[in-house]
Amino acid sequence: MATAPVFVCESLTGARPGTTLRLTGPEGRHAVSVRRLRVGEALVLTDGEGVGAAGTVAAVEGRDTLDVTVAEVWEEPWPRPRLTVVQALPKGDRGELAVETMTETGVDAIVPWTAARCVTQWRGERGAKSLAKWRATAREAGKQARRVRFPAIAEPVTTRELAGNLAAGAAFAAVLHESAAEPLAAAPLPAEGEIVLIVGPEGGVAPEELAAFEDAGARAYRLGPTVLRTSTAGTAAAALLLGRSGRWS
Repeated sequence: MATAPVFVCESLTGARPGTTLRLTGPEGRHAVSVRRLRVGEALVLTDGEGVGAAGTVAAVEGRDTLDVTVAEVWEEPWPRPRLTVVQALPKGDRGELAVETMTETGVDAIVPWTAARCVTQWRGERGAKSLAKWRATAREAGKQARRVRFPAIAEPVTTRELAGNLAAGAAFAAVLHESAAEPLAAAPLPAEGEIVLIVGPEGGVAPEELAAFEDAGARAYRLGPTVLRTSTAGTAAAALLLGRSGRWS
C-alpha cells in the first residue's frame, strides 16, 4: 500500500484531531493540479521541523486550494545521535544531487563547505542562489522521503570556521580520506550527541585542512576499497553510519 503524500504547511499551530486546515499556494496547487487529490484521500501535512498532521481531503476549491480534516497530530523528536554531513561544494548540479540523496537517506543537517580545492565557489548573488537551490532540494526530497523533519541546510563555512565548530563539541567527527588506515565501518560511534562527517571536494582534502581538522578532534577514515565522487560519498557514508548507530534498526 502506498504511503500518503506529504505537503508543507508553514504553521500547524493549534492543529488537533477534528480541526480543518487549509492548504493553498504552491503546495495546494501541487496537491490539486499535479497529484490530483480528491475528497476522501489521505495526506500528511508537516512544517518540516518535526510536526506532522495526518488527515483526509475534506474539500477542493479551484486549482490550488484544499481543506484537510485532521485525524492525528504528532511531533517527531530529534534522532539520536544526530548526523551532520559537511559537503564540499561540488561542480555543476552535483550539489543538489548530494543534498537530495542525503535527505532521502536520513541526514539531519548539511553544511556547505568552501574547501581549498573546490572548483566551484559561492560568491555574491550566485552563492545565494546556490544555497537557495540546496534548501529547496532538501525540502522536496524531504517530502518525497515522507519526512516530517527536513534537514537544515546551513550557511557555507570556511575551513577555519569548520575546524572551530568541530572543536566546540561534536561527539564524533570523521573526515573521509582514501589514504586513511582506519575503516569508517569500524569507527567507535557515540549513542548521543552529534556525528559530523566531512566530505571533501573532487580534488580531495588538502593536507593543511586535514591537519586543522585533526587538531580539532576529527580523524580520517576510509569508506571502502573504491573512490567515490564527492556527490555520492556522503550518501554512502551516511547510510553506513545510520545503520551502525541503530538509527535504521
